[in-house]
Amino acid sequence: MALRGFFARHRIVAAVAAPLALGVAAAGTAWLAFESPTSIETELTASTTECHDMVTVSIAGRNDTPPDTVPRLVDDKGNPLPAALSDDYSSHWVDPVSNAAASVNKLKPGSYANLYVAYPANMDSYEEAVAQGVENTQTVMREIRQACPNTRFSVVGYSEGADVARRVAMNIGHQDGTEGYDIVDPTNVVGVVIFADAGRSFEQGPFPGAKNPYTNPDGFDTAYQKGENTAGGAGAVTGTGGSDFGALGGKVAAFCSDGDLTCAIPENISLLQLAVNVGRQLDIDSLEKGGLTPENGIGVATVIGKVAYDAFAVISSQPNWMQSDQTFLDVLLTVSDPAYKPTKPDGALPVKPAADTIDAKQMSPLAYLPEKLFKEVVNLIVTNQNTIPVVMSDPYQLTLGPDVGHHFDYWRDTADGKPLSSAEYAAAWLTQLAEDARAGKPLPTTTTTAPPTTTTKAGATSVTTTSGAKAAAAVSSAPSTTVPVPSSTEPLSPAAVTPTVPVPTETVTAPVTTAESPVTTESPATPTGTASTTTSVTPTPVP
Repeated sequence: MALRGFFARHRIVAAVAAPLALGVAAAGTAWLAFESPTSIETELTASTTECHDMVTVSIAGRNDTPPDTVPRLVDDKGNPLPAALSDDYSSHWVDPVSNAAASVNKLKPGSYANLYVAYPANMDSYEEAVAQGVENTQTVMREIRQACPNTRFSVVGYSEGADVARRVAMNIGHQDGTEGYDIVDPTNVVGVVIFADAGRSFEQGPFPGAKNPYTNPDGFDTAYQKGENTAGGAGAVTGTGGSDFGALGGKVAAFCSDGDLTCAIPENISLLQLAVNVGRQLDIDSLEKGGLTPENGIGVATVIGKVAYDAFAVISSQPNWMQSDQTFLDVLLTVSDPAYKPTKPDGALPVKPAADTIDAKQMSPLAYLPEKLFKEVVNLIVTNQNTIPVVMSDPYQLTLGPDVGHHFDYWRDTADGKPLSSAEYAAAWLTQLAEDARAGKPLPTTTTTAPPTTTTKAGATSVTTTSGAKAAAAVSSAPSTTVPVPSSTEPLSPAAVTPTVPVPTETVTAPVTTAESPVTTESPATPTGTASTTTSVTPTPVP
């Protein structure tokens, strides 16, 4: 059947989770403490010892994670792992991409497998949820590697799961490797797909590190688009991004749509960026449901108090700070980043006892006060030129609005010289990689990397099925800052509408599998459709 026809049946129920910008760290990792081997019914298990030519590790978004009622993957000792096979759990958003490559199983049964990582996909604390997702993903991949050293991997992430996928890719690509690889050999990771790349560097192309970062990943001869179009702005999550994926450069497809403020946030919105940094550490789920309460108010006060303390610690550690060009807003942006680590373990310099009098040397910095205040005002104006336009644009509706939110463009963005949507293109690429794995095509020994910008690290897990784990909550909605931690399956609006997706003319042979929409905690319409798979694409030669 035509590749386009496959995706046309998976139309978008345009309503999902909230802006990634105000994402927050996740709690609830105790469910992952699997200690001793357990006895599991045979029909409910799939083990890491069942090797495949290629495995796709999928990480979906808010509230789109295997619940504890879904059979879990198990390791070679029968221990449950934080993952479930796509036969037992499916994501409405991710399935059309990660399950497309299952078409190779018609030629060689069991050659390809797709699994979903379980993690706290919520905004109970965005930063902790993503960190747990990284750890679980790396654990799953590590377990599979130990049981099946020749298995090839691809990683797919969307929304909150996109941040997880990016950090995992950064960690894998920047392993030392002199004494072996802690996670997996980067050579065996053949592709990474990121939808709504929150760590994207400024105006980064869709294929960072590739020979042509705007047209195609290395080794795939189908062109994604004509020209060098790319979304403006950068990702909303600072401190974890950049275009340097190390050894995985050229094997990453990081998509971003203009208007999706999770990945295309404009420059000069420093106050919104400050709100994003703080929001990533708050219990956004609780604030969304019940507003500010005594319970969550303690958390808000703790985060704000820590930011203020760290800011004054930085200033007090610099005797000449008043004479410097650094502003208080600059300091706040630095210390509010969840990745910030104080240079001094104890924070500020030792506090001296108050004196009865102030000598001239202590008074001298006050002479710089008028100039310092002037710099503060100028910096505030210059670094917030786009803050008001962003706020006035209704950022939530722009990014996550049903039917129109740009956070869902990746399944319908066939325009501007693109014959396939981003999701269709990624599905075709993964299908080709799976076919190469099935046929035993040798892996390239070298990779091309793009100029580094920043690097990031994260964590992992392994494979088999038993029941047990935890369904995670979801990504947050970032109010006026509109930097969402996208959620992949959970709409935030009361009513969901199914948009019409344009159908391209390219044809592709694709087997059909049934994909169920994951259960979410909200009431939006549950999408139903057939998650078909793609076997081949008529390539558009890369110029």
